[in-house]
Amino acid sequence: MQKEGYSEATILGRTKLLKILAKRGADLYDPESVKTAIAKQSWCEGRKANAVDAYTSFLKTTGGKWEPPRYQGIRKIPFIPTETEIDQLISACSKRMSTFLQLLKETGMRCGEAWRIEWNDIDNETKTVRIAPEKHSNPRIIHISPKLAAMLEALPKTYGTRIFSLPQSRLDQHRNVFIQQRKRIANKLQNPRLLRITFHTLRHFKGTMEYHRTKDVLHVMQVLGHKNIKNTLLYVQLAEELFRDQQEYISKVAKTETDACALIDAGFDYVCDFDNAKIFRKKKY
Repeated sequence: MQKEGYSEATILGRTKLLKILAKRGADLYDPESVKTAIAKQSWCEGRKANAVDAYTSFLKTTGGKWEPPRYQGIRKIPFIPTETEIDQLISACSKRMSTFLQLLKETGMRCGEAWRIEWNDIDNETKTVRIAPEKHSNPRIIHISPKLAAMLEALPKTYGTRIFSLPQSRLDQHRNVFIQQRKRIANKLQNPRLLRITFHTLRHFKGTMEYHRTKDVLHVMQVLGHKNIKNTLLYVQLAEELFRDQQEYISKVAKTETDACALIDAGFDYVCDFDNAKIFRKKKY
């Protein structure tokens, strides 16, 4: 899988699923046994589909074949916490973890991309970070805040060229440390919603907030590194649902045909006629 360009997270996830199936009675050299084991699990359709993918990868390695069962994951609407909740979590974590989370929040990069970030990817003069992509997405350069730049600068340079990890260290271990810190903070603040925040939640938050701020789906696509705009459209839906009650409008009056045409060119929509004039409006972004 490494030779085929799969991310570390995908490889670790599939390996973990194979170990679970083996512990629960599946003979990995007997496809029918694996089918039965997957079917017996109380997993959702998506996790079963992941198990099928994991075993298919295993068979490619061993030269085996099978007729994979058809499970199809259902895409769920992700949980989007408030910015206050995210900031509370970040501020209460350890110094290194807080910086990692702030980087995810501001850039929307995947946790695997952040895990491999190097010191020479940070440009303190322009306050930007260069992101080497994973999962076949696009490379990009994202601006960071002076706050994040200072947090990064304050970290000890104990990991060689990388900021957060040694080449042989594992992201899942870093994730387990985060889970422990998150649990402690959620208990301290008596807010169970914090337990739903994952590394990937911060990518969803960034995409949603960027669309709410700009109303530009192509901009969000570029920020997140998507190659397919279908993946980006999720954030249009999230932003519109989350901020449905916060829409504000600018209203304008056109008394002449020239005024009306100018407003339409500026993105205003016609509303109604009033006192020999026409009322237009557009959303305030």
